[in-house]
Amino acid sequence: MAFESATNYLDFSVTAQNGNTVPLSTYAGKVLLVVNTATGCGFTPQYEDLERIYAAHHNQGLEILDFPCNQFAGQAPESDDEINQFCSLRFNTEFPRFKKLDVNGDTADPLFAALATERPFQGFGGSPKADALDKFAKANNKKFGDKAYIMWNFTKFLIDRNGHLVARFEPTADMAEVERAIVEQL
Repeated sequence: MAFESATNYLDFSVTAQNGNTVPLSTYAGKVLLVVNTATGCGFTPQYEDLERIYAAHHNQGLEILDFPCNQFAGQAPESDDEINQFCSLRFNTEFPRFKKLDVNGDTADPLFAALATERPFQGFGGSPKADALDKFAKANNKKFGDKAYIMWNFTKFLIDRNGHLVARFEPTADMAEVERAIVEQL
């Protein structure tokens, strides 16, 4: 059964690293993968997969939108410039990176709150690593109460060319599965 998004995410705006407002309508007609990231996370090596996927599919209309977040065990404490330099030099990332933001709590960015409300957390899977992450995430996110929208870094949301949410992937999702879903939308 196909998921039908009720919200058009092209109506949202985000903040660029330089502080300028960027309407997501700038990306109309593109497939978007929206990701909250961190430089010091166990999932940080996913930047390699993200850049590989971006390089392979950018010319077909894919944009990966990277939003650093420091709400998970303080894993992104650097400035926006330092984060950008780290990702560019260590992982050769070329996809757009935006200003660091919050994805949980009263200060949660409206884009992430809306995405996660429309497609709530369904679990990390059943592996021992997923079980350990689940316990750690629950303890970390207890402070956000009912506004714990995102459970951990490298949560990904796939938005189709028309601005509608089609999938959510937790950080434990196989990146090959993420890429297959992207290709389906392209």
